[in-house]
Amino acid sequence: MRYIRFAFLGALAVVLIAVAMANRSMVELQLLPDELASLLSFQQTLSLPLFLVFFGGIVFGLLIGFVWEWLREHKHRAAAAE
Repeated sequence: MRYIRFAFLGALAVVLIAVAMANRSMVELQLLPDELASLLSFQQTLSLPLFLVFFGGIVFGLLIGFVWEWLREHKHRAAAAE
């Protein structure tokens, strides 16, 4: 079973590295849309490689899901503690 896990993690690493290499171009992230930024006279931008935007979105979504589930199951943990 350990070898299957290592083979899966190796294949996952190869796929993630291939995605990262294929999406190395720089993109500019803006905090606000152009119209709203010109209205407020405030714009924050950040230039990142595209694969960091992909992977960051995945990690951020997982974190939101974990926190949501943890909060949702609070009543079950409280009942089990009693």
